[in-house]
Amino acid sequence: MVERTFVVLKPDAVRRKLIGKIIERFENKGLEIVEMKMLKIDRELAEKYYGEHKGKDFYENLINFITSGRVVAMVVEGENAISVVRKMIGKTNPAEAEPGTIRGDFGLKLPENVIHASDSKESAEREIKLFFGE
Repeated sequence: MVERTFVVLKPDAVRRKLIGKIIERFENKGLEIVEMKMLKIDRELAEKYYGEHKGKDFYENLINFITSGRVVAMVVEGENAISVVRKMIGKTNPAEAEPGTIRGDFGLKLPENVIHASDSKESAEREIKLFFGE
């Protein structure tokens, strides 16, 4: 089933010039980047984006990190894109991510884990709408 998912290359990935290497992995897998833009997330957007974590002890760190520099937001399309991309990026904590995954190969520590990808059809739709509109 062809799906669309949402991916963000976080400020650490942009600072470390990993954009091309990460996009190449998606393209090599047969996934297509159907929308993409570079932006600096402001606090208002960051709070909507991380709304589910409000009140948690790591919330401010997430907000401060995601607003610390430019990000690359993408809509990625392909066969079972949501689960395929999640598998490609690896576990949230880079120290636990398998070698060969994006976080396993490029991630350093939390919250600087290089990349985010939607974990469900619902979150993909919500995040795509948040960053790209209808």
